[in-house]
Amino acid sequence: MVNPKSLTTPLSKEDVLSLKVGDLLLLNGKIVTARDKAHKFLTQEKPDNKDMPFDLKGGIIYHCGPLIRKTDDTYKLIAAGPTTSTRVEMYEAQVIRDYGIRGIIGKGGMGEKTLAALTDHGCVYLQTISGAAAYLADRITKVITGWKIEEFGMPEAMWLLEVKDFPVIVTMDAHGNSLHAEIEKASLERLKQLIA
Repeated sequence: MVNPKSLTTPLSKEDVLSLKVGDLLLLNGKIVTARDKAHKFLTQEKPDNKDMPFDLKGGIIYHCGPLIRKTDDTYKLIAAGPTTSTRVEMYEAQVIRDYGIRGIIGKGGMGEKTLAALTDHGCVYLQTISGAAAYLADRITKVITGWKIEEFGMPEAMWLLEVKDFPVIVTMDAHGNSLHAEIEKASLERLKQLIA
């Protein structure tokens, strides 16, 4: 049995450079959800950290549209599964560069532009369990705050969450390696063999 490495946010560049494709991690600390509207806002409106209720530098963005219930003045997380990351490929490299992001959590991997940004700026792509939104919600201990809730709606708002032992695997690292690209290449080779 492989023992996962435990990491706590915010992450340093050294933390990220120590990781490689295939590493299993348990994340602790804070992560921020961001989907399509949030990525578009971050790249086009370019708010700086003093305009936001949280600092993204050294942080991890989670591609997730969480299911959250408001009770009185507090928010309760119900489900928080990953969404498909390629939806924000057009924005991600700029978000990594402009905000000092050190990690991205999602599903399905990302493209060449994001892979280059991971290498250039010291960031990793982390895959988490698809289809396990309730299980992952149990690893989120607190909804700290939300931002742009009225403007974007609950799933598209940016949520600052506190996590404990949140499970991920490094599938794209800061050294230019991509497990997604390796699998695609191996699958194509196997398809060619089957056709021949």
